[in-house]
Amino acid sequence: MRLPDSFLDDLRNRLSLSAVVGRKVTWDMKKTNQAKGDWWAPCPFHQEKSASFHVDDRKGFYYCFGCQAKGNVFGFVQESENVGFMEAVEILAAEAGMEMPARDPKAAEKADLRTRLAEVTETAVKWFRLQLSTQAAAEARAYLDRRGLAKATLDRFEIGFAPGTADGLIRALEGKGIAWDLIEGAGLGVAEDDGRRRDRFINRIIFPIRDARGRCIGFGGRAMNPNSPAKYLNSPETALFDKGANLYNLRDARAAVGKGQPLVVAEGYMDVIALAQAGFEAAVAPLGTAVTERQLQMLWRVSPEPLIALDGDAAGQRAGLRVADLALPLIEAGQSLRFAILPEGQDPDDLIRAEGAPAMRRILDAAKPMLTLLWTREIEGKDFDSPERRAMLDRALRAVVRRIKDPSLRRHYGEEIARLRAELFGLSPGQTVVFDAPPPPAPPPSGRDFVPNPAYRRDRKNWKGGRALPAQPQTATRASALASGAMTPEILLEQVVLAGLVRHPTLIAEFTDALEAETWSRDMHGAIAQALLTLDPEAVPEEAGETLEARIGPETLETLLAQRHVRISPVMRGDGGGARQCIRDALKRLGAQRGADRERREAMEDFEEGADEAMTWRLAQAGKRKSAALRSREEERVGDGETSFADYYDSLLATPAGKTKREK
Repeated sequence: MRLPDSFLDDLRNRLSLSAVVGRKVTWDMKKTNQAKGDWWAPCPFHQEKSASFHVDDRKGFYYCFGCQAKGNVFGFVQESENVGFMEAVEILAAEAGMEMPARDPKAAEKADLRTRLAEVTETAVKWFRLQLSTQAAAEARAYLDRRGLAKATLDRFEIGFAPGTADGLIRALEGKGIAWDLIEGAGLGVAEDDGRRRDRFINRIIFPIRDARGRCIGFGGRAMNPNSPAKYLNSPETALFDKGANLYNLRDARAAVGKGQPLVVAEGYMDVIALAQAGFEAAVAPLGTAVTERQLQMLWRVSPEPLIALDGDAAGQRAGLRVADLALPLIEAGQSLRFAILPEGQDPDDLIRAEGAPAMRRILDAAKPMLTLLWTREIEGKDFDSPERRAMLDRALRAVVRRIKDPSLRRHYGEEIARLRAELFGLSPGQTVVFDAPPPPAPPPSGRDFVPNPAYRRDRKNWKGGRALPAQPQTATRASALASGAMTPEILLEQVVLAGLVRHPTLIAEFTDALEAETWSRDMHGAIAQALLTLDPEAVPEEAGETLEARIGPETLETLLAQRHVRISPVMRGDGGGARQCIRDALKRLGAQRGADRERREAMEDFEEGADEAMTWRLAQAGKRKSAALRSREEERVGDGETSFADYYDSLLATPAGKTKREK
């Protein structure tokens, strides 16, 4: 079966090579330049310790300087999974959420049709280019000259002209033996109701549109007649041209980003051309439509933080907010947007012609983070002089934060919004509202300072290769953040999960998603989780322990494993199988409890605006689900079969500070 080129191209656009390779390697972040798409790691195809395996995310190729392995994303899956090409495509398609093309002859016919349509558009590019030098294009040349476009720029962007004749292009193409159905299929000809055929582009300056592979897939036309109903006209959707899945100048912009230039997203063709001519070569634009989700993903494949250049008028601001709202659920660490706001009434082309490239550079250097744009929308022109208005602001801000899917980023947004809100209302840090974050732990009770258990030092021999650390003074000042504050059920469960993975590092690979996605109650828990994610999955326990000590400190590790509720937990005894089930059960309970707590918080927020029977019912149901999450019984048994996981957790969560009923 021959797969359509468009399908393979779409698959490449949706999945970055670094993301696919990243599942098999541990990146050397000292050598990696993520912003340039330049990734390094030890080769997954041969045993080595140095980072000689190189991934070029811009070009979509990998190469190992040790074993000379090389290829693209499909070749990597073939080699790493030991599968054929079609199986590799199926694996990647499933990951990208794409359906495989139907296995029938029609797929090959469609691929062949796109190839023939591309040949038609290339012929049209040459014809339009020739027309720009004719007498009929004198006015168009004068217009381009007034816009300050040099001949080298016209040649680089292949700018052409469609004369005022009704069917000049059709006659030229048919004269070369090209059939009408291909002319119409390429979006270059229109059949009228009366049977006549005319060119789609008449008396317009023509901008060829090329995809990431360099094929001409369509055209944009700028009307020379000021009374034309459409100032700009694009090719229609065709088998070759998908407006929402392409960007103007993407191929050249990607190359410029690879040389260190920032990726700039402008509104239209002339903005991109003016930016490129002024030295900002990494400029792109959507194709006559608002930016789409697919286009955002394409932008992030080229640069982790594109700059959106907004026209300095109300329409430009609205367009920027639409992009921000679209991007909000998609952003994550290393994948966001910044917004460069131009002076009122100017677009990039206007600014460059009026004040030159330095003025544009200042605007780009002053680009604002996405949160600034969203914050300004919520407060600009509004007065918050009453509790009701402040509550409305809080509700709007919470709605913004909740749309962010990445837990870590959502927490940072919540913290920054709380800071901005405090500044707006003149509040002290202690009076700020926390947005989408767990409540701060209560201060530690008097006399409950943690002192590490001496037995822990002896137990460390189990995973430190028989070498115990020298004894250190055991004072209350050595108690870390792990042992301070109120031990809530969430904190207890989180510490059991982390301790289990410390004792059984071979299980980390199975719980990578949970470690990355979990919203940790304490910053120290998050630091331990990040350290666990950096461990070599093949490391023996003693090597893993030494690595963790180097990254988070021996005292932090000691404090975690010496907690009473950790020492008596099933993860500290038995084999990896028992620990695996214990960790899985703890994560399940965490998820269930947090889901119930979240629903309760949301119901309470709505409750503040007015209680009713439905609201009361929601609160009751949330309470029942939380109770069930904490008290559910499991069939699995621990180690010798004497104590079930549920028995341990019920005992753990039913008593303060992790004391079991027997110990209490």
